[in-house]
Amino acid sequence: MNNYSDKTMTCRDCGDTFTFSAGEQEFYASKGLLNEPRRCTNCRATRRSGGGESYGMGGEGRSNREMFDVICDDCGKDTKVPFMPRGDRPVYCSDCFAKTRSN
Repeated sequence: MNNYSDKTMTCRDCGDTFTFSAGEQEFYASKGLLNEPRRCTNCRATRRSGGGESYGMGGEGRSNREMFDVICDDCGKDTKVPFMPRGDRPVYCSDCFAKTRSN
């Protein structure tokens, strides 16, 4: 059986120190998680709620994502999409996109 002891760590987002407790370490090990947390509890919660940096977003949260004005190729409604249309594929508003996905 592993003997865990509390570790003092520094949050990569806010720079504050936090404790990675022995109980948390045991929980991580029981779930097979190999990486220790790099963020404090508050920064982890902020990140989960979408207020922080997101993976693959170049440091921008989803709410700060650049949006592009387009006209839906199905219904003709003005809408915004989170990517630059290339013109080689149809672009849909969220309602028409959902309809095409369900078919």
